[in-house]
Amino acid sequence: MTRTPKLRGRAARLARLIPAARGGGAARTPFVLLVVLLLGGGLIGLLMLNSALSEGAFKIGDLQRGTKSLTDEEQALQRDVDAYSAPDALQRRAHELGMVPGGDPAFLDPDGSVKGVPSA
Repeated sequence: MTRTPKLRGRAARLARLIPAARGGGAARTPFVLLVVLLLGGGLIGLLMLNSALSEGAFKIGDLQRGTKSLTDEEQALQRDVDAYSAPDALQRRAHELGMVPGGDPAFLDPDGSVKGVPSA
């Protein structure tokens, strides 16, 4: 058996302030469990955060592809509108519909006089 030496004076007073060691392993177990739980919870939290960020990145990629597709479609439609509104295309379409070019216009003044030469 180990024998503890008797303390005297200042050492004895200091020894009374420090609690006696009672099974150090039992007091350490809750602390170790707490640390392990905190580390495990932190790792699980990081995994969930990483998964959420990856899911967001995939959604962004899908939305960017959709935006590119819609932009291409818009540009194609704008080219069609530009082609249909060109003067030669308008003239050709009007001719297909049986329209003829108008002559010089004639205008009526408020006093009833005619400006220009009217034609049928």
